[in-house]
Amino acid sequence: MKLLNTKYKDSGVALALLVLRVVAGSAMAINHGYKKLTGFSEIAAKGFSDPFHVGVKASLSMTIFAEFFCALLIVLGLLTRLATIPLIIAMCIALFVAHNGDFFGQGELAGIFLAVFLVLLLVGPGKYSVDKAIGK
Repeated sequence: MKLLNTKYKDSGVALALLVLRVVAGSAMAINHGYKKLTGFSEIAAKGFSDPFHVGVKASLSMTIFAEFFCALLIVLGLLTRLATIPLIIAMCIALFVAHNGDFFGQGELAGIFLAVFLVLLLVGPGKYSVDKAIGK
């Protein structure tokens, strides 16, 4: 590996996208989505953010769909670009509504997840994904 080399190989980019997808998707699904899924009643009872005014339970359900189910799709690399859209919306709400746009404070994690999911939307899942296998 040449640390100062500016060239890159497609296999290196594909491996980097795999690592990005698996780490970010797993972190989102396990640390955020699964906790909301298993604690649905308690979270709904405390009051969950309802920025679209569809009701607390509906907002929480949409967030769980994004943070758990879409995150799992991203880990697999299945319907990756489509799965990033609900996550991008959820992270925008987390960053700009729940954390008042405080990117360098309380909203830092939401901002990082937002950046990761934007990258995956733009670049795609990479070579090591179910999307690629299906596309052959």
